[in-house]
Amino acid sequence: MKSNIGTWIIYSLLVMLLWYSSGSIASARPKNNDPIKIVINNWTSQAILSKIAGRLFEKQGYLVEYVLQDTYEQWGALHRGEVHVQVEVWEGTNAKLFSRMVQAGGGVGAGTNDAKTREDWWYPSYVEPLCPGLPNWKALKRCYALFATKETYPYGQYLSGPWEKPDRARIRALEMDFKVVEVENGEALNKKLFEAINNQLPIVLFNWSPNWIEAKFDGKFVEFPTYEPECESDPTWGVNPELLYDCGNPKTGWLKKVVWSGMPDKWPCAFTTLKKMNFSNKGISELVFMVDVEKKTVVQAVAIWLKKNELLWQSWIAQCCSKPWLKNE
Repeated sequence: MKSNIGTWIIYSLLVMLLWYSSGSIASARPKNNDPIKIVINNWTSQAILSKIAGRLFEKQGYLVEYVLQDTYEQWGALHRGEVHVQVEVWEGTNAKLFSRMVQAGGGVGAGTNDAKTREDWWYPSYVEPLCPGLPNWKALKRCYALFATKETYPYGQYLSGPWEKPDRARIRALEMDFKVVEVENGEALNKKLFEAINNQLPIVLFNWSPNWIEAKFDGKFVEFPTYEPECESDPTWGVNPELLYDCGNPKTGWLKKVVWSGMPDKWPCAFTTLKKMNFSNKGISELVFMVDVEKKTVVQAVAIWLKKNELLWQSWIAQCCSKPWLKNE
């Protein structure tokens, strides 16, 4: 009798162990073989974080594709499920479109990073003695001729990129004698900045944080009137009672992640991992520095980060989603 009971207990334990093991492995494997399509935008930090997310999804057995998308066109593609993941939504650029898509049911927020963002006009510190009163925007308004170029004369030049920013509306609202000149991408913007700094030329340009620039060069953001949502919706708000955008951008903006509304059900482990994925300003700046300054490729930077931060990214993957045969690859 004791022998039979012992045999039964052992048998039951084996059955339970097999059930648990098979269940864990089954839950770790994707429910389907459709690829998760991750948006790639045209700036370095977004590309790096996208590739990190993709590698973590692949470590769980998911297929991944990367899709180049404009920051404006991505919202329709996400809403329709043509792409599925955006890892960097900056409050200063896309707060309205983000909220609109989530409210319409086309997207789901996937968490907020610890990093605080700022996107605005920026200048190297050597410009300050040439334009007393900086970083106040009224000083910049007075010193516009200092920034004039052949392309913009007699107006000052504000150098920007291809991103959706209301700079022209701000110039009109604040009655500043500046013209916007756009370059094709962040790399071209960096090149112009290096040229200006190497020759100690006055320059005011679009910059953002987190970014590597503040770690390498001394400079400041221009302090425009403090941002409030009414600045973009109520013309009577602010220093110009007739026009919108008479303010700066948010100074401590959020950095969110968003996914297509069908992702949590279709790729649940990937969604769970993305929600836990979290970067600080320092962490993002270090990644961007590797690519934009040290000239590593995005793939190289991702590989270095994954090796250096294995305990961190493993903590982002739920235990039931881990694939033990890929854990140490």
